[in-house]
Amino acid sequence: MFQISKTGVLCAALSLAVCAAANAQITPSKESLSNLYPGKAYSPYAERSFPDQVFWGDTHLHTGLSMDAGLFGARLGLDDAYEFARGDEVVASTGQPVRLGRPLDWLVIADHSDGMGFFNDLAAGNPAILKFDQAKPWYEGLQKGGEASAQAALSLIGTFSQGKIDPEMMAEYSPGGKTYRTIWDKVVDAAERFNDPGTFTTFIGFEWTSLYMGNNLHRNVIFREGRDKAGQVVPYTTQEPVGSIDPLDLYAYLENYETKTGGSALALAHNGNLSNGIMFPMDKQFTGKKIDRNYVELRARWEPMYEVTQIKGDGETHPLLSPDDEFADYETWDVGNLDVSAVKQDDMLQYEYAREALKNGLVLEEKLGTNPYKFGMIGSTDSHTALSTAEEENFFGKATNAEPSPNRMQHAFMKNENGVIEGYKLVSSGYTGVWAKENTRAAIWDAMKRKEVYGTTGPRMMVRFFGGWDFVAEDFNSRAPAFRGYEKGVPMGGDLPANDGDGAPTFMVYALRDPIGANLDRIQIVKGWLDAKGNTHEKVYDVAWSGDREQDGNGKLPPVGNTVDIDSANWSNTIGASELGTVWTDPDFDPKLKAFYYARVLEIPTPRWVVYDAFRYGIDLPPEAETTGQERAYTSPIWYTP
Repeated sequence: MFQISKTGVLCAALSLAVCAAANAQITPSKESLSNLYPGKAYSPYAERSFPDQVFWGDTHLHTGLSMDAGLFGARLGLDDAYEFARGDEVVASTGQPVRLGRPLDWLVIADHSDGMGFFNDLAAGNPAILKFDQAKPWYEGLQKGGEASAQAALSLIGTFSQGKIDPEMMAEYSPGGKTYRTIWDKVVDAAERFNDPGTFTTFIGFEWTSLYMGNNLHRNVIFREGRDKAGQVVPYTTQEPVGSIDPLDLYAYLENYETKTGGSALALAHNGNLSNGIMFPMDKQFTGKKIDRNYVELRARWEPMYEVTQIKGDGETHPLLSPDDEFADYETWDVGNLDVSAVKQDDMLQYEYAREALKNGLVLEEKLGTNPYKFGMIGSTDSHTALSTAEEENFFGKATNAEPSPNRMQHAFMKNENGVIEGYKLVSSGYTGVWAKENTRAAIWDAMKRKEVYGTTGPRMMVRFFGGWDFVAEDFNSRAPAFRGYEKGVPMGGDLPANDGDGAPTFMVYALRDPIGANLDRIQIVKGWLDAKGNTHEKVYDVAWSGDREQDGNGKLPPVGNTVDIDSANWSNTIGASELGTVWTDPDFDPKLKAFYYARVLEIPTPRWVVYDAFRYGIDLPPEAETTGQERAYTSPIWYTP
């Protein structure tokens, strides 16, 4: 009810019929309100249909059920992982109490489908396993502990990855085995027990661990539904005759799942930087099969996201691929694979990194009609400790042997005759932000499918990115830019609509710092495009930045500065900005050329986890260790097609 005490502006604004009696109490009709606010409710929050919340989670966490987690000492299970992610304090496998600084909103436990639960029974001395000669030295090494245990673990992993493990011994830990079915039922049951819609969401999933000669082709599978559908199947594996290392066969499994159950599933690839150049093929797959229309259509359908950053390196781009990008060399792991194989970098890098894949996807779309690398970008941990930690000051490593200790920086993560990956190179990364209307399986999974997601290296900064044709500064300055973003354009993960005019596309981007994190240095927009001759290009634009810095004649922005104090493991927010945003128009737009755009948000420099280790344990840092970094967020792209 409006209460009007005297004739005034409000009366003038309303219809004469409504204001016929000044100084009276008037209840306007629905018709009069609809005339005043045609097609809209007065409350800007009523009838809102767009995603208005960001929910934080991890798509890639392993418990002790994964062979390569248990073999390195992981003893925490499904319940521990869920309890920790939702904010409870737990005791790590090394006996240390640990808790997240802030709970996650959702979690995917993605234990390896191959051999799930095998290690647990091996370590317990299950007679059904020890009757096989191949198992005895592994068991004995594990019982001895120390170096003998480590060597037994590496031997088992190597034997398995090379396909030389006794298939009869593994029969009970493969699809069709009663033991495997029982283990999967426990995985499903745990997800159901901990799923708390609106508060903490759990997804049923697994990791399909395809390895070709040690080269990573792993995919994580995430089911949309719960026990009623995901419980009807068991995970797909790589072990023949029922499994395969060919992604095309995984896609067939997903198709069969949806047909059988009426449910929905998706897959995401990860760690292309350890694939030895086979993650994003252009001409043929590692199997020798040609990249054809069938391949590009299936990959585009089943893989809407890519894990662009995680513990084993950052996968956005590489300095050799992006020599003009001053921020390209971030947490770079560019060995061939986890066997630390030596390969010629030029032969592999262009088929491993996300930015190059996005560019090559334009080429394949031009050739075959579908872009197989039209993915959204996310971050995950790939932690094998059951602890989803991506906070620099609270990092519990990749595996249990990399949990906090005075010597973990010096302990080689991987070491063999081909080389070494030092412990201090592990990356405290990353998390996924999902824009959704509610914290439920359906809402979050649907956002993943439509790619309205972004990845960070750990901080929980809030980032919005919209593309359209007529955004103006007032849209951002309205202080409710999301309303204008959805009304006039498309969000991250979308395709620019057709343009009726001749202008260039406009992009509205803004970011708020993590409330307990570092200030922001800058926002950049990364553009990739395909020219008329079929060549790809890229360019990075600084579009918003903190302070009174000015670009030089070459468009380069001076560094933001550095407040990190290595000795005290500290830094201050005396530089940077808590909020950045702008409306940006592409100055180099050619309406005839395919293109994509995504935003990269950089924080000011902060200490890496090794600095906290050195401070807390009173030890020296390895001279080769990077001590600071600019953590960042990567949005999903927005694509333009003529």
